Amino acid sequence: MTYQALTGNWTKGSVDGCTFHIKHYEEASDFGIGKGRISKLEIRKDGEFLTNYDRGWDIEVADEARGAYDKILAKFN
Repeated sequence: MTYQALTGNWTKGSVDGCTFHIKHYEEASDFGIGKGRISKLEIRKDGEFLTNYDRGWDIEVADEARGAYDKILAKFN
């Protein structure tokens, strides 16, 4: 996994052939994934959305993104 912090609690990176953008906080929130620290998450592969969470699921985690999703949550949520 490679990533870099951006402004406003945003981080972007790549893992398992996917790219991701997340918005995360120091403290967990009711709006976070599983009431965790990530309030926004997108995972893409070749420009196609595989997952999108924006205080709720817009696109559930695709099987193809499951490994990347698990690693992102382990690191940031």
